[in-house]
Amino acid sequence: MGDEKVNQQTVEIAKSVKRVLETIPPGVILIAAAKGRTPAEVEAAIQAGVTCVGHNYVQEAERMIGVVGTQVQWHMIGHLQQNKAKKAVQLFDMVETLDSWRLAVAIDQRCAAINKVMPVLVEINSGREANKTGVLPKDVDDLVRRLSELQHIHVQGLMTLGPRFGDPAKARPYFQATHEAFERLAAINLPNITMRYLSMGMSNSYRVALEEGANIVRIGTGIFGDRLEK
Repeated sequence: MGDEKVNQQTVEIAKSVKRVLETIPPGVILIAAAKGRTPAEVEAAIQAGVTCVGHNYVQEAERMIGVVGTQVQWHMIGHLQQNKAKKAVQLFDMVETLDSWRLAVAIDQRCAAINKVMPVLVEINSGREANKTGVLPKDVDDLVRRLSELQHIHVQGLMTLGPRFGDPAKARPYFQATHEAFERLAAINLPNITMRYLSMGMSNSYRVALEEGANIVRIGTGIFGDRLEK
């Protein structure tokens, strides 16, 4: 029975990946958000065509990468604590949640120690929500200018979450504001800054995010189904 459940789960994940990929234009990166998932679930998504996996927690990601390996790109998509920077720069191919100068310095120093340049996205708290991390919109330009001085990180764009639940259309103003910041920073043409990626949208809102210029979307439940509450 256990094998039957695993096989059925694999089939369902494959169907979900196919459905999602059919809704995403060429050139858009699909990140399978793996928080709370098993290596077997992630493997099923990879076999179905996922090439990038995102994780929220360094320790869980380390265990998963130990099983799944480096056959895909790994993105840090959760809040990164400074004391986890050393391990994070060893594990991840990109940090999407850079939200402060102090964290940037920690990443830069840890990368310098292993001769690595870490691609990062600056996370914007576009909704100015007190319970969310990210740089406030009014502060993003100054932070990005400072980040251009660091030699072992490379800013490649912006990220924002938008509301997780509710009417996806209500996220549109937040996505629009983040896209405007993206275009504004690209026009400045700062050294060591490449405005290449705009990471916006999750399972309930990624279609709206795509309409507003996203070229990275992070999808968890839309691929794996609802997480079981522990």
